[in-house]
Amino acid sequence: MKPTRKYPLTLHVNGETYELEVKPQRTLLEVLRNELELTGTNEGCATGDCGACTVLLDGLPVTACLVLALDAHGRQVTTVEGLATAEELHPLQRAFVERGAIQCGYCTPGLIISAYALLQENPRPDEAAVRLAIAGNLCRCTGYTKVVEAVLAAAEAMYAGRSAPATSTQMADM
Repeated sequence: MKPTRKYPLTLHVNGETYELEVKPQRTLLEVLRNELELTGTNEGCATGDCGACTVLLDGLPVTACLVLALDAHGRQVTTVEGLATAEELHPLQRAFVERGAIQCGYCTPGLIISAYALLQENPRPDEAAVRLAIAGNLCRCTGYTKVVEAVLAAAEAMYAGRSAPATSTQMADM
């Protein structure tokens, strides 16, 4: 049996560039966890149904278990590790901790990434917008109330006392 050929892959993850060689069947999730050792992105179902592996690909939330790594070649990937700095947690991460939205924590990275994507597009969401944004993320522990409260608290903390940044939709209208 002939071994599977590896192909070159350039990934821009959390502001760092990585040059790898991967087999064509490897998913973005596998490469992030096994090659880059970014283990915040979790594998839950491997079918794209649970959202535990949600990352941003060029700013949009995707389930990394369904994206072939080679399809992410040359693109920007943001994982939950890319939100915090060495000094402090991102306001979303801090709000999840403070509001008790983490429970077992397995789904938390995917929920935070989905919420982050929402706040990039809609800095002042209402409860319905938050619930819609996290609809693709399953959580068996929290019942979502604390998650929604955390996202709304983070939005308030991030934009309190100042204008929210223009969304991509608003920028396109300019």
